[in-house]
Amino acid sequence: MSCAGPDARAGVEHVEVLANERITEGVGLLVLHAPHTAASIAPGQFVHLRIAQAADFILRRPFSVHRAEGERLEILYQVLGRGTRELSSKAPGDAMDLIGPLGHGWEIPAEATHALLVAGGLGAAPLGMLAERLAARGVAVTVAQGAPTAARLVARVLFQDVSRRYEAATDDGSTGALGFVTKLSGRLMAADRPDVVYCCGPEAMERVVAEQAAAADVPCQVSLERLMACGVGACLSCVVSTRDGLKRACCNGPVFEASEVLWDASEVPPRH
Repeated sequence: MSCAGPDARAGVEHVEVLANERITEGVGLLVLHAPHTAASIAPGQFVHLRIAQAADFILRRPFSVHRAEGERLEILYQVLGRGTRELSSKAPGDAMDLIGPLGHGWEIPAEATHALLVAGGLGAAPLGMLAERLAARGVAVTVAQGAPTAARLVARVLFQDVSRRYEAATDDGSTGALGFVTKLSGRLMAADRPDVVYCCGPEAMERVVAEQAAAADVPCQVSLERLMACGVGACLSCVVSTRDGLKRACCNGPVFEASEVLWDASEVPPRH
């Protein structure tokens, strides 16, 4: 299980909360003054954030970075447990610290002229900076975004602003197509074949998109979510089964080539 270790640019940075806003039910946008990390982070990488100094929060929490602009980092987060509930209470001026940038992010092929981004739910978070970076390079961006409701299509405006084509799907049909975003992704691959597919969302969704991309013979990258304790490759709590053996999401990922991932436990070779 080889691991290159933390990014050489990574380090502990003391940061300040600039804003912390609820953008929809159960989802917040945290803005941090983090000049070192903001200047060095690449799309798809993450930070390991110390939420509070109390013993209950001795372990840091990993968060993908939605956007980095100037000296600011933006983090989209969903309130699910004690850690994110505590995070939602942070106010402008509060001090925190993080380790970053961490992990292996999205790869942009030099020859790419058209990319399809597939976002499910809060999987939109690590795709924001990527969408902006692709557009800045002159790559045509198509976005397929899914969520339970129209209100949960987080970062929708950003995606619409930078994309050539944007389509949405919602579970309740409140906007766009009725149903899962995978109904859109397969059709979009067939209608306007991209050079690369980027995907983040629930793992079941990612598996379907990976299968669609393989059938269309299009390279696909997926960002995988795993529980992490250390975030730097030491604790082995975030392993991912791949065709090359077990790898750690914190340093070999969180972004992997979809063709590398073994989605089903039955696919894992016996040696593991």
